[in-house]
Amino acid sequence: MGNRLLRLDCSGLVLLYIFLRTLQESGAGHIRYSVPEETDKGFFVGNISKDLGLEPWELAEHGVRIISRDRMQLFALNPRSGSLITAGRLDREELCETLSSCFLNIEILVEDTLKIYGVEVEIMDVNDNAPSFQEAEIEIKVSEHATPGSRFPLPSARDPDVGMNSLQSYQLNPNSYFSLQMRGGTDGAKNPELVLEGSLDREKEAAHRLLLTAFDGGDPIQQGAVAIRVVVLDVNDNVPKFTQSVYQVSIPENLSSGTRVLMVNATDPDEGINGEVVYSFQNMESKISEIFQLDSKTGEVLIRGSLDFEKYRFYEMEIQGQDGGGLSTTAKLLITVVDVNDNAPEITITSSTNSVLENSPPGTVIALLNVQDQDSGENGQVSCFVPNSLPFKLEKTYGNYYKLVTTRMLDREQVHSYNITLIATDQGFPPLSTETHISLNVADDNDNPPTFADSSYSVYIPENNARGASFFSVMAIDLDSNENSQITYSLVEDTLQGEPLSSYISINSDTGTLYALRSFDYEQFRDLQLWVTAQDSGKPPLSSNVSVSIFVLDQNDNVPEILYPTIPTDGSTGVELAPRSAEPGYLVTKVVAVDRDSGQNAWLSYRLLKASEPGLFAVGLHTGEVRTARALLDRDALKQSLVVAVQDHG
Repeated sequence: MGNRLLRLDCSGLVLLYIFLRTLQESGAGHIRYSVPEETDKGFFVGNISKDLGLEPWELAEHGVRIISRDRMQLFALNPRSGSLITAGRLDREELCETLSSCFLNIEILVEDTLKIYGVEVEIMDVNDNAPSFQEAEIEIKVSEHATPGSRFPLPSARDPDVGMNSLQSYQLNPNSYFSLQMRGGTDGAKNPELVLEGSLDREKEAAHRLLLTAFDGGDPIQQGAVAIRVVVLDVNDNVPKFTQSVYQVSIPENLSSGTRVLMVNATDPDEGINGEVVYSFQNMESKISEIFQLDSKTGEVLIRGSLDFEKYRFYEMEIQGQDGGGLSTTAKLLITVVDVNDNAPEITITSSTNSVLENSPPGTVIALLNVQDQDSGENGQVSCFVPNSLPFKLEKTYGNYYKLVTTRMLDREQVHSYNITLIATDQGFPPLSTETHISLNVADDNDNPPTFADSSYSVYIPENNARGASFFSVMAIDLDSNENSQITYSLVEDTLQGEPLSSYISINSDTGTLYALRSFDYEQFRDLQLWVTAQDSGKPPLSSNVSVSIFVLDQNDNVPEILYPTIPTDGSTGVELAPRSAEPGYLVTKVVAVDRDSGQNAWLSYRLLKASEPGLFAVGLHTGEVRTARALLDRDALKQSLVVAVQDHG
């Protein structure tokens, strides 16, 4: 029977699931599922891949994962089926306590698109809790003069289930003196009361034993009971009276243990023990008893545990004042917890990259983060920002999620890395702040060509240089890094006197050193111009050119050449004629010579090296003119032999 009923419940759940799926499909980016509590690990919750428009195998490919911090351990993704499943046993009462509806919200991140989907899962109640009383037995003192119809409050049972599974009714065992009635509370709850139906006689029966049973509405019905011992007392005709029927107080959440909240007071005009009032909490939940304590003699309410506005904001308690004769009265105590800015904002980096390519467009996403503050009101209002000096900003995306994006293109050559500080500040007084840091490297893009130190170079090399010797080096620098800054040098193809330039000059592709492949001859060419290309190894490569002008310096490698007089080929000497009557200074002849060198290497001087008649002739030092130095005499031979030397100034 139990199994059959359970199957019926599951059918109902399937119908509800179909209804919720229909709602989800008409929603705007919000997915809703439902699942019963107390299911085993791996229980199917919903087809998340279908609702995201993906195939099951695409979940891993798109980086789909659960990012909710507090609920991650409750649910998981099945990559094979594409389903959202339970990660463990779900206890609705532990998760949502007394709430009539239990909804859990998680977020699903699609990593490659950085989209976030909200998923709302309703945890449906099953009847897994029986009604229970805080005590196994209670004692009620009743005066023997109590009139029929007198009421005595009984402890309320608690059942954390909801709906029909929650507490539904009470039953008192049959007896001759007491009946059970229900009294409506301010919170809508039905509280049991013991009603005296007939007169008591302590001398006949000093105590009565009763049993109060609480039932829920589950199937099967579960129950819990408390034993009641009614002690009949001697007459006490005044009931204690509180100074207020309702005590209200507001307290900040940061009160320390032992701090007094307030003091209640009830008076009883009776004398002796019948006028002594003892205070106690009635129908108090166990969690409340851990936070507050009541001095039974003074009525002073003290802080016992820690208050937390973020968990409980309001407490309602019932305080009983009972005199020594057993008469009692109750008063309500309403405590409102006021939020204190005691929680700093929390920043959680959900997804981030540690490197971004320079020149990426503005708006490039660097990280996805979540910002939360557990406080409420202004204390929980958070502003998140990046210092203005950095080229980044935060943009709000979904809920409390932000994305960190660039505000402009980054230049690695100016700043190669950033330590980004994210600051979250709430609006409390004083405000609390939290900061976290993201390290970001700027990856190189080949956006800088190699550059030479000068726009052109002039090089001087003497002729007759050694073949294969280096004579100059050029150097370029590239502000990029790695292969984008690796430079290769080459010569721009050209010709010189009809031959390829590469047959005259070569360059080391790694160092930029220039080598002469030939021995240059100043008399053949005196200068040449070439272009050197520096190219990096980027993709695509970038390059630049520089002009190198090479000037060949003359060397004294040519002897003077005598053009006149022409030297006979038979080895004889040249002949010049001069009249016997020639006066001193007469121009006999002129030696003409040239030198193929240049500069002082080509400056010529003449001198008379040898003469058959010394002192008869003279040679102009710079002109090469041969003239008579004196008049010819009869004794001078008719034939004179002269040797003229021509010398350059090399």
